Amino acid sequence: MGSPISPRILLCGERAVTIEFAERIDRDTNARVQRLAAALEGRLGSAIRSLIPAYRSLSVHYDPMACSYERLHQAVEACLAEDAARADAGEKDCGRTVEIPVCYGGQFGPDLAELAAARGLSPQQAIDLHSGGAYFVYMIGFTPGYCYLGGLDERLVTPRRKEPRLKVPAGSVGIADRQTGIYSIASPGGWQIVGRTPLILFAPEQADPFLLRPGDTVRFRPIPAEDFGHHQDR
Repeated sequence: MGSPISPRILLCGERAVTIEFAERIDRDTNARVQRLAAALEGRLGSAIRSLIPAYRSLSVHYDPMACSYERLHQAVEACLAEDAARADAGEKDCGRTVEIPVCYGGQFGPDLAELAAARGLSPQQAIDLHSGGAYFVYMIGFTPGYCYLGGLDERLVTPRRKEPRLKVPAGSVGIADRQTGIYSIASPGGWQIVGRTPLILFAPEQADPFLLRPGDTVRFRPIPAEDFGHHQDR
């Protein structure tokens, strides 16, 4: 493989910049986004108002009274150089692995049977495929704590619903195209719902309100419907 493309630093007004890494979406690119976010937070501290990592870019909102654009630009360049040096030394990312229990099908996954039939699978085969893989958390967005997961088996790739639902329950696990997502709160949505987790993904009263973070690896574990209420603690 060749060397990673040098990111572009784009001005977004007087208090923000966006660092774009590539024109493609892949795990290596997203890992670079996550590493830069962590490095900038460690280097600039309270001068950073917020960091918004996406699939292939990082938006940085900063306090211009505490950190000039020139200082921020220098910090970005320094962090990128350090990251490149660590990559050359063969250092690997060490994100968390989080197991998510899921009740598939029935009242918890109303789209599972139809999705499976459209893909030439039985519902159990679809469950086995979906729960058999490891998923990478690319980003958090849409609603607080909603996670976008890459790594879906190609045999489950399915477009969004033609008519979105007005309300999808919190914890619902959905499929849209090549992604899996987990609804963190009840909200409208058009993803194909195959199951639901009893875990709470967004708990605003806690110091760390999000169950999942960008860079985590997720594994789904099927559980029977009668066990749903036994897993509702964070």
